[in-house]
Amino acid sequence: MSLFSTFFLAFSMSSDAFVASLSKGAALPARPSLRQALRTGLVFGIIETLTPLLGWTLGLSMAQYVTAWDHWIAFGLLSLLGAHMIHEGLQNKEADVGSQRSAPSFIRLVMTALATSIDALVIGITLAFMDANILWTSLAIGTATLLMTTLGVMLGRVINTMIGKRAEILGGLALCGIGTSILIDHLGLLA
Repeated sequence: MSLFSTFFLAFSMSSDAFVASLSKGAALPARPSLRQALRTGLVFGIIETLTPLLGWTLGLSMAQYVTAWDHWIAFGLLSLLGAHMIHEGLQNKEADVGSQRSAPSFIRLVMTALATSIDALVIGITLAFMDANILWTSLAIGTATLLMTTLGVMLGRVINTMIGKRAEILGGLALCGIGTSILIDHLGLLA
């Protein structure tokens, strides 16, 4: 696989993590520090580095099972997380924006990162059939995700300032949208 293809693949794999991190940044009660943004970026980046490696190790024997269900798993996880965020965003509408929001828990952060990295797992399976350096490709995907997620968290707070209490609702809708997009793409409904 060429350097250009690896670069394109890495940033393509990080796009859904970027959108998810925008909603994470918007849900923070205060302007995120670079440290908070990097923490989120590291969680997403590490998971996004490991999932192609895991997919690659699954190889030929598991490919038919993973690819048959990956879109349903991503859709389910992202929709559940999105619905939870929408529910939280609708609670106590009269309350001050900052008083009802808290930093996302580590478990919720990991669940979101896992949900957005299922496509990277499938990419790893695909790379097992190609002439690609899996270590280099996985590191490129993880690094792109680290950068895009960190940027997403920082930009998310700017979006929150502009749209206020609706940020968490919109973030939840975005997660549901990502899940639906993955499902539609894999089922070929718009083809």
